[in-house]
Amino acid sequence: MSEGTEAPLFNTVDINNDNSADEDLFASAVQEVSLDSEVNGTSDILEKVSISDISPMAAVVGSPIMEEIATESPNNIIITVTEPQKIGEGMSSYVAYHVLTKTNMPIFSRHEFTVLRRFSDFLGLHEKLTEKYLRSGRIIPPAPEKSIVGTTKLKMTSTPSTESANGTNSSASLQSQFVERRRAALERFLNRVAQHPVLCIDPDFREFLESDTELPKATSTSALSGAGMLRLFNKVGETVNKITYRMDESDPWFEERCARVEALEGQLRRLCGACEALAGERRELAARSHEAARAAAALSAADPHPPLSRALSHLSDLHEKIEHLRMEQSNTDFYVLAEHIKDYLGLIGAIKDVFHERVKVFQNWQHAQMQLTKRRENKAKAELANRPEKIEQASNEIIEWESKVERGQQEFDSISRVIKKELERWEEIRVTELRATILRYLEEHMKHQAQSIRYWDAFLPEARAIK
Repeated sequence: MSEGTEAPLFNTVDINNDNSADEDLFASAVQEVSLDSEVNGTSDILEKVSISDISPMAAVVGSPIMEEIATESPNNIIITVTEPQKIGEGMSSYVAYHVLTKTNMPIFSRHEFTVLRRFSDFLGLHEKLTEKYLRSGRIIPPAPEKSIVGTTKLKMTSTPSTESANGTNSSASLQSQFVERRRAALERFLNRVAQHPVLCIDPDFREFLESDTELPKATSTSALSGAGMLRLFNKVGETVNKITYRMDESDPWFEERCARVEALEGQLRRLCGACEALAGERRELAARSHEAARAAAALSAADPHPPLSRALSHLSDLHEKIEHLRMEQSNTDFYVLAEHIKDYLGLIGAIKDVFHERVKVFQNWQHAQMQLTKRRENKAKAELANRPEKIEQASNEIIEWESKVERGQQEFDSISRVIKKELERWEEIRVTELRATILRYLEEHMKHQAQSIRYWDAFLPEARAIK
C-alpha cells in the first residue's frame, strides 16, 4: 500500500559524503530552497557557503528569507515505512518499523538508507517540529493518534518478535489491521513532512531518517506519563480559550478561510463516517457470501443428481471467490478512501492549530498595547503629582512596552503572512492528492466489478448445462 513507491526514479547527483561538510550541506539546502525555484540544485553552491556563515537552526527558521518561502516544487525524497515487527513480549514490547528513504537532495549523505524506528520516535519527531515551527505559522502534518486499547491488545498478542527465516514481511505474521493502518499513516506523515520546503531540511528530521543509532526514547509522548497528563491539561486550557475568546477579525481573507475550513471539516466527517459504514456493510456481505458458499457445498453433497450436484459445488466455489472479492472491496473503502479522509481531518486540525496560534499572538500583542496604555497613564499621573522618580520609571517602562508592542505587531504580521502561504500550498496539494485518491478508489472498484462479472460469466455455462 505504499503510495510513495509509484513515483518515478531519481536522477543521480554527486553528493559530498564527507562528514565534516555536514553543516555546509544543510546551509546550502537552506540557501537553495530560499533562493532557487528548482529544488534540485547543483553542487557548486556548496563552495559559496562556509560554516562561519551558518547561524543556529532557530535563527535560520526565524530569518526573513525562510519565512518568505512560497510554494516550491516537490522535493526529491520518497519515504517508505515497511516491515513492522514486534520486539519483546508482554507490556514491555513495542512495534518497530523500517523506514526506507530514497533521495538525491544534497543535504543527505547517501542516496538510500534504512533505519529502524518505534512509534514513540515518530511522535517525538512530530513534537519537536511542532515546538519549532507552529509558533511561526507552519502547518505541521499530523502524526497518527495514540490508541491505548489497540496498543495494549497488540502487546498482549503472542507474535514473532523478528522476521521469519524466509525473509517475508513481518506485517503478514502480525496479521493486524491496527498495525497496517498505523504503518500507512506513519508513511503518509513522513512523506508530507518530506514534501514541506522548510520541515524537510530540519536537522531533527534528517537525524530521524539517517541516524543508524537508536534515538533517545521520547518518554514525554506517553499518554500516561507526567508530560502526557500536563499536555492534557494544557489542551483543556487551550480548548477553553478557543471557546471563550473571540478575536475581532480585521482580515476578510482569514474570516473566509476559517469559515471554509469549518465547513470542509464537517463534510469530511460525514463522508468518513459513510465510508466506514460502507466498509462494514461490505464485510458483512462477505460473511453472508461465506455462509452461502457453505450452504451450497452442503447441498451439493446431499443432492443425488450429478449435474446439479456439480453445478452446486461450482456455485460454492464461486461464492468463496465473491467472499474474498467483497473483503477486497471493504479494504478499498477503508484503506484507500476512509483512512485518507481521516488524514485530511488531521490536517484540518493542524490548520486550526495555526489559526489559534495566530489568535494567541494577537492576544499577546493586545496585552502589550494595554500595558503600554497603563504605563502612559501612570506617567501622566506622576507628572500631575510632580514626582520625578515616578516619571523616570514610567518613561523607561513606556520605552520597554513600546518595543514589545512593535515586536507583537511584527510577529502578528509575520504569522499571518506565513499562514496565508501555507494554506495556498496546502490547497494545491489537497486538490492533487484528493483527485489521485478518488481516481485510485474508482479504478480499484472497477477492477472488483469486472472480476465479479468474470466469475459469474464463467459459472453461467455450468448452470445452463444442468439437465
